Formats: sequence, structure tokens, C-alpha cells
Amino acid sequence: MNPEILQQIVTMKMPFGKYTGTLICNLPESYLVWFSQKGFPQGKLGMMLQTMYEIRLNGLEYLLTPLKNKTMGNVNIETFKGPYKK
Repeated sequence: MNPEILQQIVTMKMPFGKYTGTLICNLPESYLVWFSQKGFPQGKLGMMLQTMYEIRLNGLEYLLTPLKNKTMGNVNIETFKGPYKK
């Protein structure tokens, strides 16, 4: 897996839809499942959403933890939660 893609998953925000502004890594599982059933968008965004879906499906979220910690070093964590909060 390309580490650059993982870095983008923890920094890129969803550009449209119900969860606009939410980091890709923080999208709810139900939203990712919906995309897997209906079809992921074309291009880089679709690839990142599909990667995040596979990460969740296989219980690999821990792979993102070091990247999240590195990214959030100087940023308020509330910025990264978006409308979806656990």
C-alpha cells in the first residue's frame, strides 16, 4: 500500500454529500458501505474511499493512528471530527 495514499486519507476532507468537510478517515462505516454497494466515485477520491472501506472492513484502522497523530500535532482535534463524531 502506498504510504502517500494513507497520508492523504488522514488529511483530505470529503468534498461533497452528507459528510462534506469530514476527513476521509473519519467517515462513518455506513457511508463507506453505501459507496461500496452503489459504486465509488471515479478517480483519486474513489480510490481513497475504497481504500478506507478496505481498512475498516479488515480492522486495520490502527495503521492510520501514527499518521493522525503526526498530522494533528499542531491542529485542534475538533477540526478533524467534522459532522461525524464518535
